[in-house]
Amino acid sequence: MNVYILNIETATTNCSVSLSKNGETIVLKEDNDKNYSHAERLHVYIDDVLKEAKITTEDIDAIAVSKGPGSYTGLRIGVSAAKGLCFALDKPLIAIPTLEALANQVKIKDGVIVSMLDARRMEVYSAIYDSNYNQIRATEAQILDEIAFSDYLENQKVYFIGNGVGKTKALINHPNAVFVEDKLPSSNEMSLLACTKYKKGDTEDVAYFEPYYLKDFVALKKKA
Repeated sequence: MNVYILNIETATTNCSVSLSKNGETIVLKEDNDKNYSHAERLHVYIDDVLKEAKITTEDIDAIAVSKGPGSYTGLRIGVSAAKGLCFALDKPLIAIPTLEALANQVKIKDGVIVSMLDARRMEVYSAIYDSNYNQIRATEAQILDEIAFSDYLENQKVYFIGNGVGKTKALINHPNAVFVEDKLPSSNEMSLLACTKYKKGDTEDVAYFEPYYLKDFVALKKKA
């Protein structure tokens, strides 16, 4: 029996929607607009992938969403859309860690992967995975400096990926550092991760699920 999962990724500027069949992406629609066009494009992309796959919302078995960390606004839009669909269609919700899906874009036999997203100033949100995508260091908000990740760089290749790579590359000069540039989280890598969770029954409580912001959102008041 085929398992269809709709995957939604909005944690960064990449508005990305995919439809997977048995863990494999069959349709992908995404656009990295630097101006965060998620509110305008997300539901259009959802309609587009379903039409291209020639299925309806009733054929979907589950909806997966990138849960963060990432942009506060982007995550809110993606999670709100996913929860709305789950409520309307009575489908389960699957949450995929953004940094885990991002790490899956790197294919290596040895070494480790540092999956990182840009935060404010010299800060990044990062997590570290081995070559089999097992998480070996928890997700952290960390301040970058010249000795960041030095424990990992000493004896193995370290592959950095995500939109935090630019500021990292400017600081770290090490022969074991490999910078995978111009990559953002995509719903494409969510397909297999979401299907695996679905088969395990690893789903969320739709009513109470919230994105993983990592840090509290602080709204700045306008000056009088």
